[in-house]
Amino acid sequence: MGNGHRLGRRFGWLWGAYGTSALGTWLAFGAFPLIAVQVLHAGPAQVAALSAVGAAVGAAVAVPLGPWVEFRRKRPVLIGADLARFAALLTIPAAFAFGVLTFVQLLLVSVVVAAADITFRAASGAYLKTLLPAEHLLVANARFESTTWTTTIIGPPLGGAAIGLLGPVATVVADAVSYLLSALGIRATGGHEPPPGRREAARLRAGDLLDGWRYILADATLRPLFLNTALFNGLLMAADALLAVLMLGRLGFTSWQYGLAFAVPAIGGLVGSRLARPLVTAFGQHRVLVVSGTLRAVWPVGLAFVGPGTGGLLLVMGVELGLILCCGVFNPVQATYRLERTANDRVTRTLSAWSVTTKAATALLTATWGVLGGLLGPRTAIGLAGVLLLATPLLLPRRAAAPVPEPVPAHHA
Repeated sequence: MGNGHRLGRRFGWLWGAYGTSALGTWLAFGAFPLIAVQVLHAGPAQVAALSAVGAAVGAAVAVPLGPWVEFRRKRPVLIGADLARFAALLTIPAAFAFGVLTFVQLLLVSVVVAAADITFRAASGAYLKTLLPAEHLLVANARFESTTWTTTIIGPPLGGAAIGLLGPVATVVADAVSYLLSALGIRATGGHEPPPGRREAARLRAGDLLDGWRYILADATLRPLFLNTALFNGLLMAADALLAVLMLGRLGFTSWQYGLAFAVPAIGGLVGSRLARPLVTAFGQHRVLVVSGTLRAVWPVGLAFVGPGTGGLLLVMGVELGLILCCGVFNPVQATYRLERTANDRVTRTLSAWSVTTKAATALLTATWGVLGGLLGPRTAIGLAGVLLLATPLLLPRRAAAPVPEPVPAHHA
């Protein structure tokens, strides 16, 4: 995963921290719904609320954090977000041990984790720009992307085995510890972080909460990419939720077959992330962004044709492999493009607004497609999402744009 580039000790610690927390997250994948069902005997409505409401409220809580974090050093914020997730998650095994765990506590913890996750992602983008020169950002983002898919392949099977042996609460402990280790890794990056810009007003005003959205919508290249990301992610997640209903219900696939259908194609993400930089070098950033963003949209409609048996399983795996391969190329190129187009004193607010909108759009579209699935059937609703996804490339930036010039030279370690 090195791609022949040495990005320095400080980035190495940041990369290691990211990989540790990502692995912990995938180890505990699905733990909250399992705890809700197996321990608290929650019904389908409560389980759905745990996913949708927790993410939506967490996104709302994160809205004022973006402008606040913008004018603070990012490394302490990253450590604080990790420690907040560590402490919140650790309350679950503690309450379980004393027999006082409740559904409300699960919901509150999911809100804290979602808000801290958005804050961490926003601050980490700004921190990355202080660690590396612009020409190394794509390599760094490709390494993050590669790590994401590696942990996606490894984490769920290990987590599933741990849940089978020790129960779902054990994987929550592992997830909590991963955030503690991540905080220690980020602390170990050390070095000098350039001081943040000064806020013009002494206090945070209500209008400041919208700064991130104003900046995105005022930029002719960020705006279409922002809309594309929110719509694509939302429709894709809505279709995936219905695909689970279709495969595990009507088509009769087992849970291990369903897991296999998504774990094996994650190899495509590893390949795509390795191809991102060579493709940009050969064809240019904008062309790779548009072509990979277009190609990723053509695959999901194929999920509407999944049938029972081995043929259906292979169809899902083939579609997901193509989709994830294209996403593996697109995601690091998009992340780099977005950072280059965003001024240093706007990164946190911009990334926070981006994450909040994406999570909110995903929650809204997933709920909408749940209703459509009930009215039209899951297969028809999946097909409708796939057809709409075919139109999302129209929202990609139509022309290349130069990086935003900074008034003050960046400080690099």
